[in-house]
Order: sequence, then structure tokens, then C-alpha cells
Amino acid sequence: MLDAASWAGRLGGDRFLAQTYHRSYAHFAGAADAAALFSWDDLNRIIATQRLEPPRLRLSADGEMVPLQRYAVPTTNRRAVTWSRIQPTELHAQLKAGASLVLDAVEKIHPAVSVAAVGLERFLGTSVQANVYASWTEREGFGMHWDDHDVIVVQVHGSKRWRLYGTTREAPTFRDVESPEQPEGDPMADLVLAPGDVLYLPRGWWHAVTADQGTESLHLTFGLVPQTGADLLLWAVDQLRSSLTLRKDVPRFGSLTERSVFLDALRGEVAGKLEDPHLVERWAESTDTTDLGHAIPSLPYVDGVPARREITVRLTAPRGRLSANSAQGTVTFSAAGTAWDLSESAAPLLGALLTNQPATLGELADSAGLELKDVAELVTALIEGQAVAVVGTAL
Repeated sequence: MLDAASWAGRLGGDRFLAQTYHRSYAHFAGAADAAALFSWDDLNRIIATQRLEPPRLRLSADGEMVPLQRYAVPTTNRRAVTWSRIQPTELHAQLKAGASLVLDAVEKIHPAVSVAAVGLERFLGTSVQANVYASWTEREGFGMHWDDHDVIVVQVHGSKRWRLYGTTREAPTFRDVESPEQPEGDPMADLVLAPGDVLYLPRGWWHAVTADQGTESLHLTFGLVPQTGADLLLWAVDQLRSSLTLRKDVPRFGSLTERSVFLDALRGEVAGKLEDPHLVERWAESTDTTDLGHAIPSLPYVDGVPARREITVRLTAPRGRLSANSAQGTVTFSAAGTAWDLSESAAPLLGALLTNQPATLGELADSAGLELKDVAELVTALIEGQAVAVVGTAL
């Protein structure tokens, strides 16, 4: 299972974070148990049972989307709800002709991929979306292109060739003032991924991908949401909204002197905030403890969790923080935008939740030496704060 610790081990842990992340590509041969992560059977089941409208499910060839009507027909039920029904024969024909199939956000509908995505979120501290790509011919689905986010690729079945060209504009973004120029010359790396191989690619790296190895190809791409200096500044400005200087109206119709005074005061507030040597650490803590993650309902327990040892729960926020207040004999647990001040006796239980591993109420009670009813009350409070969910109802 690809949880945070497993990802860290497979990618190189602290060494990956210090030397590779955001810097250069890396190829990890045989690093993932691809067969346990996703399969053709999983893809067939999802297509057959889910209503997946473009662009959630789409076909692409030569960098262009294949018109939906070439492989699906509109279907309307008796309540006038219309959706696109995939026609397997037509779908096969498009794929045989060289189109690539793309399924976005598969972590929302496939448990093993969801666990892997959450594990990456914990390891790398950012949100993750997982997409599935399937190809049958050497015809390129997307042409040479770059992504505005880092990606981690897991080859699931067959082989796929990746030609990597590096960047032509450092750290390009989705909202940018100019576009990167297409690279010239030969690729800096020419790789063939086999089942279980993992590839890391920073954003902005041009690449061309093709299934030219004589076999069909199935791979997963985990897209990592970038966290840029612009994001840090937006967060810092939000922290300054208590300042009178930031609350004042811009002197649009004031004199040049009034405008200069206003800008000097504004500059001083922002500069003072940026002089904090712990600003990045404070920002990281804030993003970790306010990320809502992947909220899950806890049905049927709409009126609180009963004190039953076999009920299984887990943290649904990808990251959280636990800090001790020794003088008060309490701990603060922060996750999903809420902070709870609790007795320090709850620390072992909260530490267990922070691993993101499922645990029964009985196991949590035993870990902290607490009464089962007290654990049920605490877990209920965390569920109401949308930080925890029941993942095994025991019914």
C-alpha cells in the first residue's frame, strides 16, 4: 500500500526532498507494486458503472480531444436526466486508431489510488490528483507538451516511452505572463517505463510520450498542486488583514503625497511580515492544518458515534498537527481548519490518528488508556469538525 511512509521509502525520503523535488527528473525502476494499485479490470468497471462526462473521461489524439459523439451516445431516462453512454465498439475503434484514453480524478472513485494520493499528500505537503492514461499505438495523444504541476508517474501495465527535454522557462505557471518556447534538438533523456517503474517530473519540463513498444500501455499520473511564492504572499496578506493600513481605502483620488504616504505604510507592513525568518514554517503549518482533504460521511452515525470497540475510523485531513501545552497539561490537535484543546491523556490516541491509518475505537481507547465512551465522544467531536470519518461501520 502506497501510504506516506511507503512513498518516502520508494522515492528516497529526505534525499528526494532536498536534491530532486522541484529540481530534476528521477526514474525509480520497479519502485511500485503496480498490480495492487490499478488494473484493466478496474478501468473497465469504472467506465461501465460511472457517468463520466468529458473532460473527466476523454479521448485525445495528436493533442486534440476526440469528439464525444464518435464513441458515446446521449441517453435520457424517464426523469429527463441526460448523460453520455459509452459505446464499447466505437470506443475500441478510436483507441485502435491511435487515440489515448484519459480518466481524471480516479482517486475519487478507486480506493487503492485514493490511499496512494493521500500518502503523497502527506509526504509532499500538497494536494494531489490522480489521472489514468491508456494507449495502444505509437501515435501521441498529446504531442510534445509541459505541465503546470509536478507529476509522479506509475507505469501499471505494458511499456511507455518518455522523451524528456527539460525546461525552456523556469517554473512556468497556469497564470503566467508568457508561455515557454518549444524546445529544439534531441531529448536530454529517453526512457522506457516498465510495469512498476516510477518517474518524477518537475513542472515546466517538456516531454513527449508514446506507446511505441509494441504493447498496450496503462499508467497513473499523480499531479502535485504547486505552491508558489505568489501563494505564500497571498497567505501573508491574509494574515495582515487585521492591520489598519491594509483596511484603509486606496487614496485613488488623493494627492501624490497622500498616495506616497499610503504606499510607504503598506510597504512597511508587508516588508515587516516578510522579515519573519519563520514565515515559511508558519505558512506550512497553516496550510497543513486548514486543508480539508477528502471529507467522508460517517453514515449511519448521524447522531454521534456509539461506544463500540469494532467501529473503525481514520483521519480524513491529509495532514494535521499535535502540540503540547505542558504548563496546562493539555494538547492542541489541529486539522481541517479546526483546533481542539484536549487533555494530554488523549495524545497517544491523536498520534495514532495522525498516521492516517484506520483504527478501531477499541484500539484508540487501549492506546491512550481511556474509557471507550470517552473515545467515542472525542471521535464524534472530530467527525463534526470534518477531520475524521467512520470507515468501518461494524454493522
